[in-house]
Amino acid sequence: MTVWMRGSAQVRLLIITVAAICALMLAWPGQTVTTKYVNDLFIFLDGVHRINSGQIPNRDFHTALGPLVYYAPALGYWLSGTFGGAMPVGMALITAALALPASHILGSRLRPAVALPLGIYLILVAAVPMNLGESVSALSFAMFYNRIGWAGLGFLLVMYLRPERPGRSQNGLDAACAAFLVILMLYIKISYGLVGIGFLILLLLDARQRLWSISALGLTAIGCLVVEVFWGGTKAHIADLLLAGEVSGSLKPVDQIVQLLLGNLPDFTLFFVFAGLILWRTRSIRDFLFFGFSAGSGFLLIMQNFQNSGIVTLMAASAVAVERLARSDRQAYEPRRRPLTAGAQLLLFAFVLPGSLQYAAALGLHTGLASLDRGQAAPLPNFGEVKLVRLWNDGDYPAFSRYFASLADGARALSSLEQETDHVLVLDFVSPFSAGLGLEAPTGDSTWYHWGRTVNEHSFLPAKSLFDDVRIIMEPKWPVDGATTEGLKAIYAEFINDQFEFAGETADWRIYVLRAPPAETVSRSNDSDRDGEEDDIVPSGG
Repeated sequence: MTVWMRGSAQVRLLIITVAAICALMLAWPGQTVTTKYVNDLFIFLDGVHRINSGQIPNRDFHTALGPLVYYAPALGYWLSGTFGGAMPVGMALITAALALPASHILGSRLRPAVALPLGIYLILVAAVPMNLGESVSALSFAMFYNRIGWAGLGFLLVMYLRPERPGRSQNGLDAACAAFLVILMLYIKISYGLVGIGFLILLLLDARQRLWSISALGLTAIGCLVVEVFWGGTKAHIADLLLAGEVSGSLKPVDQIVQLLLGNLPDFTLFFVFAGLILWRTRSIRDFLFFGFSAGSGFLLIMQNFQNSGIVTLMAASAVAVERLARSDRQAYEPRRRPLTAGAQLLLFAFVLPGSLQYAAALGLHTGLASLDRGQAAPLPNFGEVKLVRLWNDGDYPAFSRYFASLADGARALSSLEQETDHVLVLDFVSPFSAGLGLEAPTGDSTWYHWGRTVNEHSFLPAKSLFDDVRIIMEPKWPVDGATTEGLKAIYAEFINDQFEFAGETADWRIYVLRAPPAETVSRSNDSDRDGEEDDIVPSGG
């Protein structure tokens, strides 16, 4: 008993320590380094700017992402004071917050040999600034919500195990930890939260864990009601989710499903080895349902992610299987079984080690580059601490360096307009000018347009709603996502021609401004103070 308690305390301390180190590595430099998916990063920074100016997700702007996707980096911005610190500090806060339920869950249910490899792996999944399944050089905070969702779900699945030495407050702590993880997942990306709720319902089959799982479901419901009181955007969020679902909610073609299965075949093979070992011993229907749930839900999640590998639920469920093996050995008092359990523990360590090393290397690389102030700064004034870095290979650097040049050209174009430059909408993947130049953002638009994922020719926001608060439209000649630009132009061309007029163009942009109402005369400033200053925009009249 004393040995077990000492091991549990050490696990809790080490998990909290690892999370604190990861959080410090993210937050300390106060800069964002990226080599890929710069356009995705601008989604979050645009949301931070909107929240900072008083807008509320889904009420003032459309998004299929959970509100925490914007509020977490917004808190990072408030603490760091810069847009470059928004994402790393926001992710550091979430990583630190995950450590508390993680330390309780792992410390009360897993032996150190199982808890530490899994716990360190999941903490790194939450903290690493790279898309899972990509190389160490693909540094980016893009799709960070998926990594938070995977980590939260991984910790939650460990709760399938009954606590080794339940204390007086065990049920209450279990319910609180589970509710926290589910609420976090619901409001970071709803698909993970729904899987979490499904898991708590599955736990109702276990009479000894039924009380706390029912309590967790109740706490989750109460938490959602409290969030709705302050947020008030649930109905609008569901509408935005349904709109995005019309575009990208269908199943992938069979060839893509097969390709995804083959890409994750090694992970599935090891998972089935672990699951098969424990099912061969227990012959338990409940165990069978748990392992099927872990594999099935993980595969469904990765199918709707922009991700080719890294089904984290397989690792978490494998750790559960190894722990069950160890417990069954101890209960059976059969020494001949122990080598098999020791081998399973070593195999689990080998299962999570490559990912842990890769994510630790990527996190360390980001910290080092950010601390050394390396990279090309984004050209918009507010984004000076956002750096695009070229590493040992060019990767996406040439394309995004060219994108930066186009943003600089767009900023000059906006500064040359003779009218107030705010309420700008860009016909592209994202609109970075509002946050980057400190302009007032329009309401009723979206932070993210992605042709084939959030918008297509059949499912899109009504033009009157989208452009209702827009005064300036920027059409890129060098878009970051050409398919999105062409699609948006095709959908909204008639409305733009009716309501906006061509104001001029630069090397990289065409600019349209809202037409003056027919009954009004709009006077434009004719300041002669711009002595000799050359207008960057070619006038529409010739």
